[in-house]
Amino acid sequence: MNAMLESLQSKKCQVFAHRGANREAMENTSNAFDKALRYAIDGIETDVQLSRDEVAVLWHDRFLDKIGLRDKHIDDFDYQQLRALINPDSADESIMTLADFLHNYRQRCRLLIEVKNRDWEPVSRHQAKMRQTLDLTGDDSDQHVLISSFNLASLEYAHQYRAGFPLIYNFETDQTIEDARKLLTSHTFLHGFCLPIANTDQAIVDLLRAHDKCIGVYTCNSDAEITKALKLGVNILISDVPQKALLLRNQ
Repeated sequence: MNAMLESLQSKKCQVFAHRGANREAMENTSNAFDKALRYAIDGIETDVQLSRDEVAVLWHDRFLDKIGLRDKHIDDFDYQQLRALINPDSADESIMTLADFLHNYRQRCRLLIEVKNRDWEPVSRHQAKMRQTLDLTGDDSDQHVLISSFNLASLEYAHQYRAGFPLIYNFETDQTIEDARKLLTSHTFLHGFCLPIANTDQAIVDLLRAHDKCIGVYTCNSDAEITKALKLGVNILISDVPQKALLLRNQ
């Protein structure tokens, strides 16, 4: 068992703030991350997209409707244009580059970086995004950083590009334990799986644990969802309300 998994299993569950304290500040900003770190969180989950000029930035959706531009996409603009569009008067809530995020937070807690590779982007951009993420993270001998994606081909590419880096496959809500069984045979390089809490049960947790895989669940916000994750003994619990998850865990 590798050092990362041993560390994750040293506690019942580690609480990761979903895009920072996103109910207290604009998600995926330094303000949200700093507010999350006021709690005793174990990690931060964030999302990576590419600007038009291929700068890796933190943004969850492709669309810019959160800043009132419903018909515009994150990749319609170069990075400097995005800086001018997204809260330019607030350094704490302006768009952040992945490079700055890693520099500011990787030594303060664990990081789970989701590379947002979806079908609307060409594969060349999928691969550029993954290369940038891996290059910026570096060798990461302390294993403070995990990289995840819903795009299995992107994780295959990442493994070829940087064998040994801890990669997490995110399950869609329609995937089942049978999909997990197949992947445990066909994609043994995967460090772990991140599952929707509604579809996670003891059987899939036992299966993944038997293969020494890291088990994450998203997004646990209600008391029932958080309690379920804690009872299942998952490694990582991702929540929009990390303070609630911490309170329930510590009880």
